[in-house]
Amino acid sequence: MGKIVAVEYVTLDGVFEEPVWSGPYFNEELGAWQADNLREADALLLGRKTYEGFKAAWPRMAAETGDFGAKMNGMPKHVATTTLTADQAEWNASFLDGDVAEAVAKLRTGSDTLLINGSGSLVNYLTRHNLIDEYRIMIFPVVAGEGRRLWEEGTRIALAHTGSWRSATGVEVINYGPA
Repeated sequence: MGKIVAVEYVTLDGVFEEPVWSGPYFNEELGAWQADNLREADALLLGRKTYEGFKAAWPRMAAETGDFGAKMNGMPKHVATTTLTADQAEWNASFLDGDVAEAVAKLRTGSDTLLINGSGSLVNYLTRHNLIDEYRIMIFPVVAGEGRRLWEEGTRIALAHTGSWRSATGVEVINYGPA
């Protein structure tokens, strides 16, 4: 059976959007950890907004990002969208057909590891449908004070701690699985 892993950047107060606040804390150690996450993945699973943002940025960064960029640009992407049509699929993307939970559950029956980066609405939706196998949360030592929080109002989930470590810059990386 496949596995779905969500990797998220958040502030101490739970904000995840526009993570420009992560820059001062991102170092080679976190870069290596992110490379390991990507290396482990067979495909990306993304929401539309994250897909569009990544699609606009990553192909232009291929030369400066080496093997990481080559993997990011070359791997398949499964995208949850209700607004884009199949003829708009670019960057090795396919759009999930029909009910997203059913489509993702079908993907999960294979042997692939699917990696979610960002895609907060998708993470919340898949959480409500018990489809995420592991959450890898990077908590940055910053309080944003405002902005979109990772967990939507009313989201409830019990998780089991499966590991953690702290980067030299003070970023707490905490892994959780379903309780």
